[in-house]
Amino acid sequence: MAPPKESSTTIIHEQPASGAWVAAPYPVVVADGSGTVVEVNAAAAFLMDGVVPGAGMTDVAPSWLAEAHADAVVGGAVPRSPGEAGVLPSVRGHIGDHSFEAHPSWGRDGQVVWWLVDDTGQRLAEAALSTERERATFLAEASNVLMASLNTERCMLATARLAARYLADAAVVVAPASGRTMPVAHAVAGQEATRALVADDPSLVPGLSEALQGFPPVPSRWIDPVTLPGWMLPEGFTGPIGSVAVTPLPGHGVPAGALILLRSNGRAEFSESEELFARQFAARAGAALSAARLYAEQSDITRTLMRDLLPPDLHRVNGVEFAGGYQPAGAREPVGGDFYDVHPGGTESEPSLVVLGDVCGKGLDAAVLTGKIRNTVQALTPMADDHQKMLRLLNGALLNSHHTRFATLVLASVLRTESQVRLRLTSAGHPAPLVVRNDGRVEEAATHGTLVGALPHVEARSVEVHLQPGETCLLYTDGVTEARGGPLGNELFGEERLARALSGCAGLPGAAVVERIQMLASQWLRDGRHDDMALVAITAPRTTHLSAVNGHTRGRYTA
Repeated sequence: MAPPKESSTTIIHEQPASGAWVAAPYPVVVADGSGTVVEVNAAAAFLMDGVVPGAGMTDVAPSWLAEAHADAVVGGAVPRSPGEAGVLPSVRGHIGDHSFEAHPSWGRDGQVVWWLVDDTGQRLAEAALSTERERATFLAEASNVLMASLNTERCMLATARLAARYLADAAVVVAPASGRTMPVAHAVAGQEATRALVADDPSLVPGLSEALQGFPPVPSRWIDPVTLPGWMLPEGFTGPIGSVAVTPLPGHGVPAGALILLRSNGRAEFSESEELFARQFAARAGAALSAARLYAEQSDITRTLMRDLLPPDLHRVNGVEFAGGYQPAGAREPVGGDFYDVHPGGTESEPSLVVLGDVCGKGLDAAVLTGKIRNTVQALTPMADDHQKMLRLLNGALLNSHHTRFATLVLASVLRTESQVRLRLTSAGHPAPLVVRNDGRVEEAATHGTLVGALPHVEARSVEVHLQPGETCLLYTDGVTEARGGPLGNELFGEERLARALSGCAGLPGAAVVERIQMLASQWLRDGRHDDMALVAITAPRTTHLSAVNGHTRGRYTA
């Protein structure tokens, strides 16, 4: 007779005669209401020593089966007729190393027939599936945590904390040595991770030196916990170490470090499956650490390059006030195609050179060409008084480069003579500078020219302008006049609006003029998209004459 199907509740009719149990493929035990074994087949006798007719269930059967039989007899509904079905719950337990599910059914005279089905394989499969699900959930969580930050230190601390929480009692993350020290992160399960610098030889820890070089890990059974140095034990870790596992943290092309797992004495040693799972976690942690380290390196390089690409801070040079302002097109790109520089004259009698330009395009691509133009102009400053020659040489340098972009420029040679400031202005495809007089009049300098880097020859006209004390010459890029916004959201700021705004800045210091124009342009934009905007204000400072009054000297400003 085939055994009943596995279920939490088994319904079976009255069983056949005792001869049927002999050929049953599953162990079968029949016991009466007093808990005495009535019948047993050969499979059950082989499985359980001492289970023979006449023996007590509590004496020879596993405790879980004896207790289930007692519960069935006491609480079960005994069939009142041979055709009536009895309902009894099945139970589970272990006999030796095997797991069994016992299915009960009613027999004659209130006897209970127990069919024992070996479900060890099913239990192991369920346990393995549950373990894999837990591990998959952990790896997904670990990936989210590790990739949430591109900071190397935070990534090391997160790796140690996750490893201590899920893989061991404590964990240590060791990064490649920086000089004579190794960055190390410690963590104990349930505690915050800490970071330190350790000056020690990694070869003193079995497998650590190899892991830091990216070699496969050594089996944990090869590592004697007694040999570990003191710096490896995290603060707060109690009890002796019972088992150690060391695995590399693989990175992008180069090792990202090593992960050391520690278990307290008394716990089971790391199994082969656990060591393999630790490597899977280490692969994700190593990728995150490598990405964070690469990002840090790229950030350092970017900051170094940005220092040369960002516009300089301007101040008074040789008695002339200079002020500048720059607003890139995108908040994420601090540099772009607009630039300005002031190259002071060697002495107060030599003119200073102001350069303001606009490279075609936006972002880093335009910034690269911007840097080349600025470096070239700086190399040409010995001929700063000859604008035409400078533009020809710069034009040739751009035409001979691999760049296909062009630029517009405005050059200003600035020299203070007594209370006035003399300007020689040259525009090459750039908006002409504007001069605001003390009475509020705004004049456009009559200079114009062709683009730089677009044609074989560059043509430009230079003009001379004089500034009285308090007057300002404004150099600007077209990002200011072409800013779109206003009440309708799509109207240009325009030259006329710029001129009116500049007229209202009469007599203001150069820094105030730049700040005022930038504020008006930003308000006009209303957070809309715009091109790079750059401004340079050249102001003739108000002079101070000393005069004697009643035997004392005092300052008197003159315009």
